[in-house]
Parts: sequence; structure tokens; C-alpha cells
Amino acid sequence: MYPAIEPYEKGTLKVSEIHTLYYELSGNKDGTPGLWHTAVPRITDTDIHLSSDLQVVPEAAQIPSIAHSSTQPSIRHVTMLSSVAMRFSTSLPRLYFSIKEVLESLLRKLYDREMFTLLIEENTTWDLVKDIEKVREHLGIEKWHVFGGSWGSTLSLVYAQSYPDRAKSLVLRGIFTLRKSELKFFYQEGASHLFPEAWEEYVAPIPEAERHDMVLAYHAQLNSNDEETRLKAAKAWTKWEMFTSKLFVDPAHVAEAEKDDWANAFARIENHYFINDGWMRDGQLLEKQEIDKIRHIPTVVVQGRYDVVCPATTAYALKKVWPEITLHIVPDAGHSSREPGTAKLLVEATDRFADF
Repeated sequence: MYPAIEPYEKGTLKVSEIHTLYYELSGNKDGTPGLWHTAVPRITDTDIHLSSDLQVVPEAAQIPSIAHSSTQPSIRHVTMLSSVAMRFSTSLPRLYFSIKEVLESLLRKLYDREMFTLLIEENTTWDLVKDIEKVREHLGIEKWHVFGGSWGSTLSLVYAQSYPDRAKSLVLRGIFTLRKSELKFFYQEGASHLFPEAWEEYVAPIPEAERHDMVLAYHAQLNSNDEETRLKAAKAWTKWEMFTSKLFVDPAHVAEAEKDDWANAFARIENHYFINDGWMRDGQLLEKQEIDKIRHIPTVVVQGRYDVVCPATTAYALKKVWPEITLHIVPDAGHSSREPGTAKLLVEATDRFADF
């Protein structure tokens, strides 16, 4: 992995009356442009170093350690934007956040906590795709490499299928296409058989009569008028993902779910997207007519064998409909990009495309 680097430019871009984007540029100004899609709403990774040659434009507030060290410094500006697009109602109408440190830092330094509320208006997958294009045009970039993991892989695929002539390459990790079967495996039944002790805590806030649809039941509690109910649900939802996102359970990672503001934002934005199926047809991203739009784009996929958040079956389904991609299944990895085998292959992939 490459040493972490600091961004050379930070900026904001107003994209609507209620939303403003925050972006960072890092790496080599003369390198090839890259767009870093972060794993939000599935915010689970924060520290991986890719090719330092990429000029990453991550979709995020500040993702210093992830994109800044996964890409070669020479890969021109890494444009960072938060791929999940947490849109918040604040003095800066919308910001994209990708990792907990950023969220906490902004809460602490920029905003009065009493004014901080999650804004879901104009906050859909398609709003995000339009925003990405606005950032690209704003920065004067013709084409860029696109990198994304987990939800970031979802948005990378949606963006590439919407603007196939703008993506020079795709590097994807932990494929997530937001199919009902994927959500059912993680939030309803599947992962529950592997982590029964964590599952018991996850279902605890939900009455037994409502557990037949956990995403829907959590939607009701996360949007309750009672603050205590909302917070209890947010922490349980977040803890479930933190507990299951690595090959070996990381107690420090799980403990993040106890932070009120972080858990509330994390859970509500994820649930908002999932209850609406990402505003896509079920299986849309894997449809042949959609894949045909991007079949020409060089693509590398890195997938943890024991990823229960975004199971390998989805990456395999992508490979079946799109045999031209390079698929690496890491034998000793879970969902996190911090897994050594996963990190190594992501670095190799960005190195491969550095001079492309």
C-alpha cells in the first residue's frame, strides 16, 4: 500500500436549492483522473491505500486514508465524494459523507448539533448520479477511472451505465446491486445463521409480529416521533453491520455503533435507500441491456469469499452476465477493504489502470 497523502484542493459545489456537495482532490495534478465512490450507505471501511498515481475525486467529505493510500500518487486527482450521499440539512445544505471520522469531525467542528438533521429530500440514487456528473463538469474532467466498494460498487455501476463514455475503468469491491435477495440475506435470513448472537441483538427492538420484514419494521422505528425509540433502533441496526463486516469480529469497530449521531445517520440513510429499493428495478444492474452499455469498460472486481454483508454470489452473478471482467475472490477475507488480501488486489488493480 502507498503512504497516505493530504488533498491539494477542497471545495464545494451547490447542486440544488437545498444541497451542496463537498469534494477533495488528491494525488498528482498531472495524472489520470479517478473518482472514488465510498461505501455509504454501507459505511464499513476507512483505511486502505491504493495507487498514488490516481487523481481521486472521492465522493466524500474527507476520506484521507482510504483513497489517499490505495491509489498511486501519480494517478492524478482522486476526486472524493461520498457515494451514499448522506444529504444533511445544515448551514451547508447537503454534504456527502463517507466515513465516521468525517461525520464526527463535521458534527464537532462545523455544526450546532441541534441543527443537524438528516435530509432525505432529493436524496435518491439518481440524484447522486446527476451530482457526480455535475462534479465532473465542474472540474473539467472528460473521463475518469471509477472506484467503489459495497454501496460504492452499486453507485459505480449505476453511474457507468448512465454515462458509459465517462468511465475509463472500474475497480469494484464487495459487489452490491441492491436486489431484494441481497437485502433479504443480510437483513432477514442468511447472515443470521452465521452470527446468531449479533442477530439476537439486531432483532431485539422489533416486536415478533413485525419481524417478517425487518427493513420495513426498522423504517418505522427509525422514523418514530420518539427520540429514544429512534436511537435504540439506529444503534441496533448499525451494530449488526459493524459486527458482521470483517472476517474476524473487531470489537473496536462494533463499538462505533454506540455513538449516537453516527449510528443515527448511518442507519437512517441506509434504511432510506433500502426501503425504496434504490429506486431501481429488482436486478436492474445485472440486466443484459444494462451490462451491454458498459461491456467495453475494463473492470476488476475484488470480492471477499466470506463477505456476508455483500455475499460473493452477487459478484459471481455479475461475472456470469459480464464475463469480460476480471474477478478475484479473496479466500481469507470478509467484507472490509482492510482485509490484507483484498487491499493487495485493490492496489494492484489501481496500479494496472494508472497509465491507462
